[in-house]
Amino acid sequence: HYTSNDKLGDYVFYGCSGLTSLTLPSSVTSIGRGAFYGCWKLTSLTIPSGVTSIGYSAFRGCSGLTNLTIPSCVTEIGDKAFYGCSGLTSLTIPSGVTSIGDEAFSGCSRLTSLTLPSSVTSIGDKAFYSCWMLNSLTIPSSVTSIGDEAFYGCIGLTSLTIPSGVTSIGGGTFEGCSGLTSLTLPSSVTSIGNDAFTGCCGLTSLTIPSGVTSIGGGTFWGCWGLTSLTIPSGVTSIGNYTFTGCSGLTSLTLPSGVTSIGNYAFQDCSGLTSLTLPSGVTSIGICAFYDCSGLTSLTIPSSVTEIGDKAFYGCSELTSLTIPSSVTEIGWGAFRGCSGLTSIYVYPENLPELGIDIFTGCDAKNCTVYVPKGTYDAYKSSEFGYFEKIVEFDATGIDKVTTSTNAKEVSRYSANGQRLSAPAKGLNIVKYSDG
Repeated sequence: HYTSNDKLGDYVFYGCSGLTSLTLPSSVTSIGRGAFYGCWKLTSLTIPSGVTSIGYSAFRGCSGLTNLTIPSCVTEIGDKAFYGCSGLTSLTIPSGVTSIGDEAFSGCSRLTSLTLPSSVTSIGDKAFYSCWMLNSLTIPSSVTSIGDEAFYGCIGLTSLTIPSGVTSIGGGTFEGCSGLTSLTLPSSVTSIGNDAFTGCCGLTSLTIPSGVTSIGGGTFWGCWGLTSLTIPSGVTSIGNYTFTGCSGLTSLTLPSGVTSIGNYAFQDCSGLTSLTLPSGVTSIGICAFYDCSGLTSLTIPSSVTEIGDKAFYGCSELTSLTIPSSVTEIGWGAFRGCSGLTSIYVYPENLPELGIDIFTGCDAKNCTVYVPKGTYDAYKSSEFGYFEKIVEFDATGIDKVTTSTNAKEVSRYSANGQRLSAPAKGLNIVKYSDG
């Protein structure tokens, strides 16, 4: 609690809840940690012009403060410095400040506008957490780092431009920013953290920079206003809950490098009618397409080995299904409630490991299951026996080939592997853009 003529000590007025006004001597140059922590009746204070630093939690919980001027000499604003100052409506940060500390303005719920100087280079974790009335903010071009949950719950923000020096969007950075309708991400961004845009239901479009290689789980959870999105080619996995509840999404392009679809990744994406899974995908997570009721066509790539529990639960509009020979495991209730299925082509010659209730709710009488020759008995005595019609077919040749309608030819070869520039007489091997 050291206090001198030029330093207001740590926690010197901590918990002085009856304090309503105070005059500080002009000689004070620094305000210590928690100096006014919990002084919630303090309505105004003049900070001496010579003050250069405001310590950790210095004004934390000063909910009665409605007006405060930060002197121009201040170069440092500590973590949680104005945490919970719910009475503040506006604030100007001095030009010498280079960083906004973690949770510096967290809970400043009445703050409507804020000016950040061009000297600021970093915005800390939860810096403006739950500043839900903040409707005007310009992030200066000098900023290169924005922390996790920095703008969490800022429902008043309608548009924001991220500076070109920022390379990553942290976890939960814009979570709950339901008023955000316009957001520009610079080409410098390479990674987007977990839950970065969760609950941003006002976003109708967003361009993800081509350099992004990592998109965290839950990134677009509840962004039901999004209608289309293109995932950059460098992304290799779709995490858990990434597009959960994106009911407005009608178009989505997944890059060819994606190898895994996480749990609940597309749950409740009822607007999706078709989706092409890249040829390298090896696993489809639990409830990955749960209740995607608008999905009419889907091709499961021949690289998939595992289909998770309830992966396609409630996909009532699916009419046909192909299970590739690579599949070794189908989870509980994987196709439960797929009432529109009329045909299922099953290619594994060895019966996969099966969960229970895989096809409950499907049309047992009107859906035909096609299984490889010589496997009728094995499939009939398994969960596939739910269906009345099981027919053997020759699964060793080229059969039931499917491709997306927008697939384009990528390359062409002769039977001996020579690259062809145009169709040639005889057998040609053609690669398409869907893999």
